[in-house]
Parts: sequence; structure tokens; C-alpha cells
Amino acid sequence: MNTAQPIKDMTDLEHFKHYYTDIEPNVRNYVLLTLGLNTALRISDLLSLKWEDVYDFSREQVCSHISLVESKTQKKSSIYVNRNIQQALESYKCFLEQGQGISPTQYLFCGEYGNGKPLSRSQAWRIIKKDAEYCHISGVISPHSLRKTFGYHAWKHGVSPVLLMEVFNHSSFCITKRYLGIGQDDKDEVFRDICI
Repeated sequence: MNTAQPIKDMTDLEHFKHYYTDIEPNVRNYVLLTLGLNTALRISDLLSLKWEDVYDFSREQVCSHISLVESKTQKKSSIYVNRNIQQALESYKCFLEQGQGISPTQYLFCGEYGNGKPLSRSQAWRIIKKDAEYCHISGVISPHSLRKTFGYHAWKHGVSPVLLMEVFNHSSFCITKRYLGIGQDDKDEVFRDICI
């Protein structure tokens, strides 16, 4: 079985993040990647988001948090909307309002045919795979890679694996360790950087 891997290399990650702005512009796909990389949500939860989950229509602004009940764990999550998410959602909203507009109950990531249904998991997989292939990112890159990439880079920036366990709503630390995708190169870096 092939296991999804995080995108570890920052240069690869920068290219991956901007494929749908610079190479094949598509605002929806760009926002999907931005939210996936910045929220650590599973793809099923991302695809079930509606505009009312991310945008406060009464205040006419992006929400400060995305609150939801995760489909797999049935646990409540509240995710802070950082500036990357906020900017992506604002530009996405402007783009959609130039066309048919949006409604609070509309899925954030609608499928191609305008039938009111969300983007399917297989469509999301193709969007991510196309980007990764173009960017020549090796390994198994799938929608789950977005979640794992968040965890890996959070860990590299000093976030405690115990806190990441909470962020991911994992039932055991062993699962979180596997998510971080720690390899020999990461272990080598510890020995290279710690000179006593």
C-alpha cells in the first residue's frame, strides 16, 4: 500500500503552492491547496465546507475561525484562519462574485458542472496529482499529503508533536509520529546541528 507523504522540501512546496496561480490559473484549486496546507483538515472535511463555514455574511468578512465537527472522529475543531487562508478566501469570493455570486449554503469547492454538489474526492486527488507531477515532486502525493505537509513543517518550526496530536485529533501519539514523516535526513540534521 502506498502511503501519502508530506512535501518536505521548501522549494518544491513553493512551486506546488503556486501551480494554480502561475502555471494553470484556477482560483478554486488554489484555495483548495491553501486551505489543505494551512488547516490540516482531512480532504473529506475540506470538501464539505460551505461558504457559511468560512465567511460571516452579516459582517461581510472572512471568519476568524473555521468551526466544524470532523467527519472521521466526530470531534469538534476550531481552526484559526491565518492570513494566507484569509487572502485566498477573499480573492476567491471576489472572483465568484464576478460570475454567479455565492450563497451561504453553497459548497466552498463546487464541482465542475455547477450542479450544486461539492468537488469529489477523486477530482481533488487529480488536482493535487497534476500539480505534484508538474512540479516533479517525488513520492506519493495525494490529498492526505496536504495534511501531512502541515504537520511536518509545523514540527520543523518547533511545534511540539504532542500539540500536533491535538491539532490532528489523533487518538495516539504513534499515529502523529507516522504523520510527521520523519526520515533519516531529519535524524541526520539533528546530529549535524547539535554539536556539544
